Amino acid sequence: MVHLTVPTTADRSTPTSPEPARDNGAEQPSTPTRAGFVVSKAIGNAVVRNRVRRRLRALVRERLAVLPAGSTLVVRALPAAAEASYPRLAADLDAAIAVARSPRERRSR
Repeated sequence: MVHLTVPTTADRSTPTSPEPARDNGAEQPSTPTRAGFVVSKAIGNAVVRNRVRRRLRALVRERLAVLPAGSTLVVRALPAAAEASYPRLAADLDAAIAVARSPRERRSR
C-alpha cells in the first residue's frame, strides 16, 4: 500500500501573507522528495521486517527521481511482502505508485 502526497503549487499572483516578499535574486532550493516505510510486526520477526524494509528502501531509492520534487511517499508493507521475491516487490511497488499518482475521482457514499 502506498500513500503519495504531492505539494500543491502556489499561485504567485496571490500573496500568501501581508508582508512584502523579499526577492534576493537567489532561488530557494526545492524541498527534496521523501519516503517513509511502515513495516509492522504482522510481517514477521525483526529479521524479516528489516529485510523487507531494506528491499523496499532499495526499490524506492531507484524510483524517487520520477516523483515530483517535494512529494512524500509512504510505503506500508503488507504481510505478503515477507515472502515476495524482489521482482514481485518491484512490480507491486510500481503498480501502487502508478495508482497513487493517478488523479482521484470522488466517490459517492
